[in-house]
Amino acid sequence: MWKNWQMHGIIILMIQKIDISHRTVIFIVSLILSLWMIYLIRDLLVILFVAVILMSALSPLVGFFVKLKFPKALGIAITYIVIIGLLTVLVASILQPLIEESTKLIVTLPSVAGQIFSITNIDKSVFQSGLTNLSKNVFSITLAVFDNLITIIFLLVLTFYLLLEREKLETRIASLFVGKEERIKKSIVAIEEKLGSWLRGQLFLSVIVGLLSYIGLLILNIPYALPLALIAGVLEVVPVIGPIISAIPAIIIAATISPILALGVAAMFFVIQQLENHLIVPQVMKRAVGLNPLMVILAIAIGSRLLGFAGALLAVPLAVVVQIIVTEIIEERKV
Repeated sequence: MWKNWQMHGIIILMIQKIDISHRTVIFIVSLILSLWMIYLIRDLLVILFVAVILMSALSPLVGFFVKLKFPKALGIAITYIVIIGLLTVLVASILQPLIEESTKLIVTLPSVAGQIFSITNIDKSVFQSGLTNLSKNVFSITLAVFDNLITIIFLLVLTFYLLLEREKLETRIASLFVGKEERIKKSIVAIEEKLGSWLRGQLFLSVIVGLLSYIGLLILNIPYALPLALIAGVLEVVPVIGPIISAIPAIIIAATISPILALGVAAMFFVIQQLENHLIVPQVMKRAVGLNPLMVILAIAIGSRLLGFAGALLAVPLAVVVQIIVTEIIEERKV
């Protein structure tokens, strides 16, 4: 009987000790609402993060024009004009052969598909149903392209104002951490430098892979080398699976000419991928972001699981930000 009363008393004491204050309730509710708001505006946050990356990559060029005594707004405008001009010259130089080869590729695509179907015994109705569904969704695809165009314009405008207000924003963010303003500002600058280096390194990788693919396809005398190499360069920005996907169209086209040629193209892309994985990427990305390859793979896996394609693309720069923040916290605790 005494033991029962003793247990009853312990339970009462435990219930009395479990006291949730109103501050705890407010904190939990605020945290849940904040996470919900972040989830609702996740697309906008992705655009903002991309704008920060662009700002970080363009800052050195803007700084160069500012050192030449140009007003900052004019320096940013000149930077935009220079980049757009370079892209225009690049596109104009390859546009005519690209259109010609792409047109030939589209014209010969049905016959190529027919040969592939006859080789692999795939039912043509699957391909035809896919084309039918694609034609039905032309309007939605057009809307998607228009929506992406608006997003790109919004991104460029946002990047312009981030470049214009960069120093003020750094100071305002640092001022939120009283007594640690200088350390926080140094961390922000370090993050910007790493993000800019990552984007410049990624563009360099795309150019190198595109050029190597184009040279290899020309040597093997594969038709439509330019659009196929362009696909390889563009898909280089897609981590892990991009290089694999980019090899498939070239291998398929080579297979319609000769099985041995298809093996040669597959071997060429394999060699390029090995050079990329073991020589180009480690040298470029290690200097750019200083991330361990295992960390890169884990970041890509987590990013793709959380945000899909966009998460996979932005996983590495986001991992860079996390690494700098965690390093700063650890160093602060040591002090």
